[in-house]
Amino acid sequence: MKITIEVDCTPEEARSFMGLPDVSAANNVYVDTLAKAMQGVSSPDQLQQYAAALAPMGQVGLKLFQNFVDAGMKTGSGSRATD
Repeated sequence: MKITIEVDCTPEEARSFMGLPDVSAANNVYVDTLAKAMQGVSSPDQLQQYAAALAPMGQVGLKLFQNFVDAGMKTGSGSRATD
């Protein structure tokens, strides 16, 4: 037996329903800081250094995010993630 439930809501409605905190203000500060830091970047290596330093949990958080994005890309293209 398979039961499928589809919920049609905005991310804000889902966050509120699940009782998660509203972190939009903190996210805005983080994005602004990252954007200001990136304005002086002159090379890809320098960009990666800034991103690693500013990312939550430093290099570990950046690697986890990269893995998450890679898995999403594989799933979206129809490939299976084998990691």
